[in-house]
Amino acid sequence: EVRLVESGGDSVQAGGSLRLSCVASDYPSNIYRMGWFRQTPGNEREGVASLDSAGSTVYPDFVLGRFTISRDNAKNSLYLQMNSLKPEDTAMYYCAARYGVIGTSTTPSLYTHWGQGTQVTVSS
Repeated sequence: EVRLVESGGDSVQAGGSLRLSCVASDYPSNIYRMGWFRQTPGNEREGVASLDSAGSTVYPDFVLGRFTISRDNAKNSLYLQMNSLKPEDTAMYYCAARYGVIGTSTTPSLYTHWGQGTQVTVSS
């Protein structure tokens, strides 16, 4: 079973930057979809970035131009560079993956593997 472990969450001031990392314990397929999601108490999990093994990426409008998703295959790692952070970006951030499928998605139900999350807090 693939395990995903996130790190890099922290408390920062508005306008600051953070880089989240996610390490996968295994790499069962060269075809995959990976993404970053976030969730606040009482709200549904929402996607903030996704990439696939073909190199495609997708972002929702509310992070476009501020967040960048990337992957280092040699390190089995996924990253999320977050710049110009806003207080509304405060949330628990999760890494997710699905292997054997192609195509990006910010829909949580289209992923099968999830990490435990890392907390990001942005103060004004």
